Amino acid sequence: MNDISRRHFIKGASTASVAIWLGLSAKGAATKTSVAAIARNFTPFILVESNGQITLFNTKPEMGQGTFQSIPALIAEEFEVSLDQVIIKNTGGEKEFGNGQRAGGSTSVRGSYTQMRTVGAAAKAVFIKAASNKWQVDEASCYAENGKIIHRPSKKSAAYSELLEEASKIELPKEPKLKDPKDFKIIGKQAHRPDVPLKTSGKAVFGIDVEVPGMLHAAVSRCPVIGGTLKSFDASETLKMPGVVKVSEVERIVGIYSFIGVVVIADSYWNAMQGKKKLKIQWDTKGHETYNSSDYDQYLRDQQDQEGMIDKNIGSIDAVKTTTENTVDAFYETPVISHQTLEPMVCVAQVAGDKVEIWSSNQVPNLITGPGNNDIPALTGFKPENVKYHNMFIGGGFGRRLYYDYIVEAVNVAKLIDRPVKTLWSREEVTQNGPWRMMTFSKMSGTIGEDGKLTAFRHKVIGPNFHESLFKNFDQTKLDPSMVEGIGTQDYQIPNLKTSYVKTDSHIPGAAFRSVVSSTICFPHESFVDEMAVKAGADPMEFRLNMVAKDSDTYKLLTKLKEVSGWESVLPKHKGRGIAQWKFFGCQCGQVVEVSYDPSKKVVKIDKVIVVIDLGVVVNPDNVKNQMEGGLSWLCQQLQNLGLRLKTGLWSRIIFMITRYPVSMSHSLLRCTS
Repeated sequence: MNDISRRHFIKGASTASVAIWLGLSAKGAATKTSVAAIARNFTPFILVESNGQITLFNTKPEMGQGTFQSIPALIAEEFEVSLDQVIIKNTGGEKEFGNGQRAGGSTSVRGSYTQMRTVGAAAKAVFIKAASNKWQVDEASCYAENGKIIHRPSKKSAAYSELLEEASKIELPKEPKLKDPKDFKIIGKQAHRPDVPLKTSGKAVFGIDVEVPGMLHAAVSRCPVIGGTLKSFDASETLKMPGVVKVSEVERIVGIYSFIGVVVIADSYWNAMQGKKKLKIQWDTKGHETYNSSDYDQYLRDQQDQEGMIDKNIGSIDAVKTTTENTVDAFYETPVISHQTLEPMVCVAQVAGDKVEIWSSNQVPNLITGPGNNDIPALTGFKPENVKYHNMFIGGGFGRRLYYDYIVEAVNVAKLIDRPVKTLWSREEVTQNGPWRMMTFSKMSGTIGEDGKLTAFRHKVIGPNFHESLFKNFDQTKLDPSMVEGIGTQDYQIPNLKTSYVKTDSHIPGAAFRSVVSSTICFPHESFVDEMAVKAGADPMEFRLNMVAKDSDTYKLLTKLKEVSGWESVLPKHKGRGIAQWKFFGCQCGQVVEVSYDPSKKVVKIDKVIVVIDLGVVVNPDNVKNQMEGGLSWLCQQLQNLGLRLKTGLWSRIIFMITRYPVSMSHSLLRCTS
């Protein structure tokens, strides 16, 4: 969590006679430097000091998903150290760590798996060679274990910290040998997350926890109509309020949109909020005050007959003979949703001349420090080298913190006064000001063939593209694959399939949500498969199994799910069971949900959820379990949002199917029950 820039480290490294940074170059090749020789384009991930301390740097922001443990675990596995032996620090957009300092799209472990293992393996190879040179023994007779090198014949050993001088003379191998997965000691093993004790004890510092000496507090009044802007304001009464220091206009930039609000800076957040209430503001709503969700709902419905941009077009869906007896048509709606993270938007910023220092929680720290056309330096007028960022633990991301409008606003606030300022959003402001997951509709039709299988399936997605509200150079003429993600790539073998997207206009800033567009189109897609099963008079599990090849991932997953859920067992009256699966983001998940209905109380209770997930290599099974249970809690929340009365008595059973890599672990199971 501390500043770990190279300049800072070298300046304060006098207590260590030698220290080595180990990592990858910007081109992906393993590289190394010492306090005496600074390599350019260097991406350090491991710091070994002569006092015995080993630090591993996590470049993937921790927001509850477990990267504070999983990313260092990949390095530690190959470097032959346990996580108990090291200090883990989050990076904050420092140039030395490259452009991969971000967490989004379920890419953290997938995108770092080989790279981080290579870092650890290359570092280990250097210390093995250093020991063999020092002892004048065959390199093959030495091995690494628990942060030291051991000479197998003589049992002589030396800690990494004792070999630094010799190691500093050795080049890291470009292609170090990686472990055979059967020899893993950390990857795939149940492990305690090192951030959990910090969080449960209150020692973890989130963005909202940051306190800087001399810090002031800011509250911003923003236009209550999305798309409106400031016309004029009178702050005379506000300036009379206790603790109020300054009132001014302030700009917030969200993608292609710029909004002007009024900020009240005071000696406490309470005083800033009270001063904000006294503001007299006239807003220019630009005609957007007539906008309402009902009219927009109808606008989306009116687009359902548009052809749209074609994604998949297999067979000839228009040539399929349809009748009322064999065809089902459906229209599904998913609403606008606010990213309600536990920690609201918050940022501390301090401007000193042409430099700015920032403390906040964000999913893309490399975009806070730049450089780029839409990064913090470009949006606030600072040179990238003059932006210093401290990325704290994140109290929930859900995609909202892929965006940094609240940081732009906070930096603009800090420009107004010569002191650090914390700009905090209230829960109401988070809800009212977005950006949001956008309203997205699905128009679907399906036809059952004489064999009882789905012979034709059309899925048309209708709604605004959130990317359009983020990028000025967005190409409206091309299909954005993210808007149809998964609907044309499931393993279902449907002879006639057509998927498409109808882009609609919107003046509201949109944003990626947890699971991105899948959160709006997986539910309609799988629900409609159930509707087709009903039309065919088929069991929904068997209906799906009959649509996939027996050697497909989906068949394996559904077969396992059928087995462990006891799908074929008979349920008593007022109990029901449902099935859904989805394949995207490099993995596949299937769930069976059992519910019961109390007719006297008219209450539906979710009794049990059985989850089978096929995701390849598991770094920490407990992280996967937490992710799935977190998703299940969201399921309950979403059903309640739809007006379904629920009791929570959730019981889950999660099974990981490791069926892709490595082959030697095919079909092995890890069972976790709560």
